[in-house]
Amino acid sequence: MERIVHVPLEGREYDVVIGPGLLQEVGARIAPFLNRPRVAVLTDENVAALHLESLRSGLAKAGIEMVSLALPAGESTKAWPQFSRAVEWLLEQKVERNDVVVAFGGGVIGDLAGFAASVLRRGVRFIQIPTSLLAQVDSSVGGKTGINAPQGKNLIGAFHQPTLVLADSEILGTLTARDFLAGYGEVVKYGLLGDAAFFAWLEEMGPKLAEGDMAARVEAVAHSVQMKADIVERDETEQGDRALLNLGHTFCHALEAATGYSDRLLHGEGVAIGCALAFELSSRLGLCSQEDPSRVRAHLKEMGMKTDLCDIEGALPNADALLGLMGQDKKVVDGQLKFILARGIGEAFVTADVPKEVVLSVLKDALKDCAQA
Repeated sequence: MERIVHVPLEGREYDVVIGPGLLQEVGARIAPFLNRPRVAVLTDENVAALHLESLRSGLAKAGIEMVSLALPAGESTKAWPQFSRAVEWLLEQKVERNDVVVAFGGGVIGDLAGFAASVLRRGVRFIQIPTSLLAQVDSSVGGKTGINAPQGKNLIGAFHQPTLVLADSEILGTLTARDFLAGYGEVVKYGLLGDAAFFAWLEEMGPKLAEGDMAARVEAVAHSVQMKADIVERDETEQGDRALLNLGHTFCHALEAATGYSDRLLHGEGVAIGCALAFELSSRLGLCSQEDPSRVRAHLKEMGMKTDLCDIEGALPNADALLGLMGQDKKVVDGQLKFILARGIGEAFVTADVPKEVVLSVLKDALKDCAQA
């Protein structure tokens, strides 16, 4: 059942291995990349409680020693205080230039640990062992690392490719239903941005994925990773095509900022809502038919996912304030906000040519629907 996706960046090639039981074999998988039998692991407290001993025993089978630091779980960890703590801890552990740092967790840990590895001694190697669906299909692949700033998400960071990614599909079994579905938001995104047939497959297989069908989970992760790898190969540092991966993210990042990067809105939930809004915006601009946003929302609803602004607990700022938060996005170029829009399901493209009043009307209507709900 194991699948391997190769990311062929010249001089920085690596494999993404996807399948069940990888944690038990982790020592044998990692050993070829080590100069000495020791790794420093960054994780979070939730993952540590569930899986750290399995990682330790998997490494011990190959005679590899492990030191670990568990940071608090949650998006608020992805900021200077915990980043500084992680870097200083790695230095205290005497991590050398040719050692390997292991990121063992979801997207927050992967981003923070990767960024720490990128600056430690001007760059050490790191290996991703993503434990959430969101991290397995998205953030662990492609080398984007970083932390959040008060001004916005992921504004501080570096491109630093991993040496290896091990995505154990069995680990997904310990995710809460909410965390699994948040990750599924990123899976759906791949179908919406570039593969209508994959989206149609998800419409059929999504419920089985959620129920735990292992073969379907491996297939969904492998397909998503392959799509991301193809895009990253063409455009590693997001000069063009890679921006397609941000479908739904311009709305999502504004909503995350509006909810204080808290548990009110998980990243993948924001992506799902953002994709629905991006298709609504595309439809209003006459780029795609009204059936497309309806189909997107129908699938998200069938999966039991957050789909509308009303699904976010608590009050949200008004439409003008949300538009202002979008202006802090990394996709702003020369003051112009870039959007990823779609001519249909599987046909996304990048544009800066979006009238602000149309974006505002989409947000106002979405908020009005909440008031009426």
